[in-house]
Amino acid sequence: MVINNDLLEQRKKISEHRPKFKRQESWRYKRLAVTWRKPKGVDNKMRKQVSGVPPLVKIGYRGPKISRGLHPSGYVDSLVHNVKDLMLLDKTKDAARIGRTVGNKKRLEIISKAESMGIKLINGKKSESDTSKASTPKKNSSKASTPKKNSSKASTPKKNQK
Repeated sequence: MVINNDLLEQRKKISEHRPKFKRQESWRYKRLAVTWRKPKGVDNKMRKQVSGVPPLVKIGYRGPKISRGLHPSGYVDSLVHNVKDLMLLDKTKDAARIGRTVGNKKRLEIISKAESMGIKLINGKKSESDTSKASTPKKNSSKASTPKKNSSKASTPKKNQK
């Protein structure tokens, strides 16, 4: 379910007219990545904004203020580290993203509380280690594992050198 669809369309429409900003002379040298770097040379044509060279990143290319910070689903992206943070969110317009430093125990608490409150979680998957532990029982192996033989170079005789 996408909310704020009109805001997302407005943001997309503006971004279609925004140029793809390139690093200067990245098209000329393989060693330079295409990712944006600000040109800083004294006689740099791109810095001087001479016509015929790619455009600079400027504030005028920015997207609409009302649609900034929206997740592609249309919800406002909010970082959550505990259940208290979850209580501050509005389920109609906010979506929660669990912080990367949150441990497994607290993560499961946040996921269950968000499901009960009806809040959308952006990265709220239960870890596979918990589901695999519960579903697969441990097997007792009757055969003992045999160690492999190590062939070492120390057992070969060395030649006497004179």
